[in-house]
Amino acid sequence: MNTEHVATFKQIMGSYPTGVTIITTTDAGGNPCGLTVNSFASVSLDPLLVLWCIDKKSTSLEAFQQAKGFVVHVLSDEQAEQCWTFAGKDPDRFSKSNWSLSKNNMPVIADSLGVLECKTIQQIDAGDHFIFLGQIIDIDKQEKEPLLYFRRNVGEIPAEWPA
Repeated sequence: MNTEHVATFKQIMGSYPTGVTIITTTDAGGNPCGLTVNSFASVSLDPLLVLWCIDKKSTSLEAFQQAKGFVVHVLSDEQAEQCWTFAGKDPDRFSKSNWSLSKNNMPVIADSLGVLECKTIQQIDAGDHFIFLGQIIDIDKQEKEPLLYFRRNVGEIPAEWPA
């Protein structure tokens, strides 16, 4: 591995603004599990498919590999604190969030811009990550502004941008 290329790649990707999500599921014991993810993308409209990536070193990996589904929370600009909570190492992340179990028995965090409940349809081994492909089984949207990630910071869309 060329460490100079890795450093440059990280700088480039950190300068690529993205939305911010929290992905949740339940582990084998029925406990909620989740983490902050910005490697999220839409894949297909028919059927509705999305993907996201998780590091193979993540402590949450086993829970997602064993679960039948996951929830993507597209964060609103009011959820910066939750973004950092779920990005950190605190194992008690859910005690700092307003959440409940959905009718599909998956943990849903309140006040997100969008909530996509998915059934896992494929897990793809990809380098030092796994890609999870999911089909949307339930969806909800709130009238909120998105949270963005850019150069290791999160925030709202600048006021001077067009609506």
